[in-house]
Amino acid sequence: MPREFPRSRRVEEQIQRILSDVLREARDPRLQQAVITGVRVSRDLSVAWIYIKSLDPTHQPTELERGFRHAAGFLRSALARELTVRQVPELRFDYDDMLERAADMDELIDSAVARDRRASGPADDDADE
Repeated sequence: MPREFPRSRRVEEQIQRILSDVLREARDPRLQQAVITGVRVSRDLSVAWIYIKSLDPTHQPTELERGFRHAAGFLRSALARELTVRQVPELRFDYDDMLERAADMDELIDSAVARDRRASGPADDDADE
């Protein structure tokens, strides 16, 4: 039976905390305006996927990812100093577009509801009252 709080989740939270602290001290302006929205590690803890988002809406996702890939060695060495694992995982960075996708889904739902209301006609609205 699996444990309630697996080691991988503890490592994910530890990586997110450490990297968030390191980003506050980064010199690269691309990294200073970024936040880490989530971390996922492989089962064997050899790879960590870091989900990033920019606080500055003018930053392009590709530029943000490029900044993180450029700083990967620095970030990994910071993890090595504080992370409690034998081997520091390889870092892979992905732009977190969940908010944009959620907004797109909201728009789709709203348009479908409006289309259904138009199709049902005004007679159905009187029946609800």
